[in-house]
Amino acid sequence: MMPDPPPRRWVEKEGAMSTTVSDVMTRRVIALREDADYKDIVTALRHYRVSACPVVDEAGRVIGVVSEADLLYKQTDPEMPRGLIRLNWRLHEQTKATAVTARELMTSPAVVVDPGASIRQAAQAMQNQRVKRLPVAMPDGHLVGIVTRSDLLSVFERPDADIYDHVVKVVLDEEFGLDPDCFDVTVRSGLVTISGMVDRRDTALRLLARIRHAEGVVGIRDRLSYPDECAQESPAPARRPQGRRRDS
Repeated sequence: MMPDPPPRRWVEKEGAMSTTVSDVMTRRVIALREDADYKDIVTALRHYRVSACPVVDEAGRVIGVVSEADLLYKQTDPEMPRGLIRLNWRLHEQTKATAVTARELMTSPAVVVDPGASIRQAAQAMQNQRVKRLPVAMPDGHLVGIVTRSDLLSVFERPDADIYDHVVKVVLDEEFGLDPDCFDVTVRSGLVTISGMVDRRDTALRLLARIRHAEGVVGIRDRLSYPDECAQESPAPARRPQGRRRDS
């Protein structure tokens, strides 16, 4: 097991969330060897109060995941058939209900995430695969941690003061080249409200999108204003062409 990292500093890269899976993952991972038996797996899940564990080979590479759902197949195994032929077939059938080791029980291949992946990528993988956690593995497959939904949500604990400073100093001033004194920005519980005048509608939209995707922001209230570009760019009304006068 590796020690947990020190509390993270809120540092953000330009243009996107910079927090990676490595920043929020749990490094103390309960992993199972592929030859772990059924009872040992149950004991491990109950003792450490987790609902799933990655399975690793002798080299420490992730090869699958065993969850409580995999173990419950044994509880839901249907009754044995009465006929001898059917009974013989059922007794020799290899299913998760008859599995007794981690290799037989696990879901494989495992869906893993790279420690350098963004939290957005990890969240998308969880939603797409409908899982609550992802083993974190290096490109060679070696297990280095595990990340859960709760870990990904930790970015929303960013203090309002830090969000305010980032919006004013980084987004407005550095990235957009706007004068922060011309805007009124407030942040409450991660909700950013911004008002002020910008030169164009597309500037306002890009600014709002950038703030919305800043770390810790849960929402944004748009109070920006800009010139009525439609009125400025509308062509003059067309005049009806005058026909030539005919000589009488």
